[in-house]
Amino acid sequence: MVDGVSLTIQPGQVTCLLGPSGCGKSTTLRMIAGVEMQDSGEIYVDGALICDTRFRVPPERREIGLMFQDFALFPHLSVAGNIAYGLSGSKAEKRARVEEMLDRVRMSRFIDAFPHQLSGGEQQRIALARALAPRPRIMLMDEPFSGLDNRLRDGIRDETLAILKEEDTGVLLVTHEPDEAMRMADEIALMRDGVIVQRGAPYNVYTRPVDRASVAFFSDANRLCSVVQGALAMTPFGRFLAPGLPDGTRVDIVFRPQHVKIDFDRAGVGPGPTPTEGTAARAHVIRARFMGNESLIEFRMDDTGAVIKSTVPGVFLPPADTVMWLRIRRDKCFVFESGEAP
Repeated sequence: MVDGVSLTIQPGQVTCLLGPSGCGKSTTLRMIAGVEMQDSGEIYVDGALICDTRFRVPPERREIGLMFQDFALFPHLSVAGNIAYGLSGSKAEKRARVEEMLDRVRMSRFIDAFPHQLSGGEQQRIALARALAPRPRIMLMDEPFSGLDNRLRDGIRDETLAILKEEDTGVLLVTHEPDEAMRMADEIALMRDGVIVQRGAPYNVYTRPVDRASVAFFSDANRLCSVVQGALAMTPFGRFLAPGLPDGTRVDIVFRPQHVKIDFDRAGVGPGPTPTEGTAARAHVIRARFMGNESLIEFRMDDTGAVIKSTVPGVFLPPADTVMWLRIRRDKCFVFESGEAP
């Protein structure tokens, strides 16, 4: 179900509809494409109504391009036939547009090939060329890169983004991968349970989350529970400001693993609280794992028994039960009202 979704997509802008599976992303895309009809609301393209609850422009007349994760190429048509499908004009005009698009995606040598003769990355480029050939005003992309292996994905995403920008096409990209959204989007619309919960530039959505779930969607998130007293929330790392919340309000203090500072002794982190890192808290290592570019260390806090995760660049693998002292970047912490018991 989709409830009250409102989006505006500008020419040359990539808007990413980001959220977990089943949150309504693809349903929203299908309504814009004309595959499904909404129960309320209106859809416009360049100020012209294309759909409301009674009026509906057929999908093929909406000037909207579509790209799907399975590419949806016609197996019985050649590359040229796939790209020419849906084009209007003379045979010569269609051929010229096909050749132009193949040149744009660097696939000219495959003009007479068939889809089964192409790799996944090559099929993706042909699908992009076919979708752009009719010069759509809007491009809808539903998880278009999920079928590619990791070593190809980043390069093809970047190539696709460059071509879309050159065409000045407005793009609505659906994905459940935060990294993909951060890499491609000019604007992210974070969706949950059929509702857009936050919308903005990738930096703002990441650094100014609206709730705990929004933090956790982009990365691992540590959580400390507390209760507000005198507009302050007490934790093992010191007090946190909780302005505007009445006494007795339960809150979550949420922070990401990369913002945890660690040391082997309290002297290393300083004798007392600091304005940016608060109070040092004692913890024991549960486990440490090397993740490739960084190490992930899990701690159990001595005071509360809470589990805290920290990431450190490179290799850092302290043995289990090692005593360490932790501090957190106070300017990177978020305080959210919670309905759960501390």
